[in-house]
Amino acid sequence: MSFTVRPVQASEWPLVKELRLAALQDPVAPIAFLETYERAVAQPDDFWQGRAADAALGETVRQFIGESPEGRWLGSVTVLVEPAGVEDFCGQTAPFAQTHVVGVFVRPEARGTGLALVLFDAAVEWSRTQPVDRVRLYVHESNARAQALYEKAGFKRTGVEVTLSAGPEFEYAFPLVSSLPEVRDLG
Repeated sequence: MSFTVRPVQASEWPLVKELRLAALQDPVAPIAFLETYERAVAQPDDFWQGRAADAALGETVRQFIGESPEGRWLGSVTVLVEPAGVEDFCGQTAPFAQTHVVGVFVRPEARGTGLALVLFDAAVEWSRTQPVDRVRLYVHESNARAQALYEKAGFKRTGVEVTLSAGPEFEYAFPLVSSLPEVRDLG
């Protein structure tokens, strides 16, 4: 399967919405995303327009998509910039300037093609252009498929755990600078 990975454009908000709604209907969605399909589908168009515009601008958030040669969006990853000392959506204070990978989704027909790893490469490379020390993400303790993917992409468990509405989540990180404390492999 061939695909192109690129940032979203502001005008593509209907596709941003469609792919997110597809992700929220995936069987693993209740432990993978902090949003429900019902809540997302009820959002007005200006919500989706703003989301796409912010991601296209690429100042504090960037969304990458994997697109087939026919223009079908096959997957996505979003990266948020988190300054040091600022509390994140999990209630944790970022100890380092970092980016935070969220919204990882690949359509079932594109899984196993390498698309997810290429999306992660794009997220890490964009993170390198930011004034940050590492890339991090959270994954539910029961989401073994995602944990294996993140480890294959070079992320390692840090030992930090948080409890969200769906249960315990493990933090994984990818250091961008060598002066950070070593990330442990707890997988």
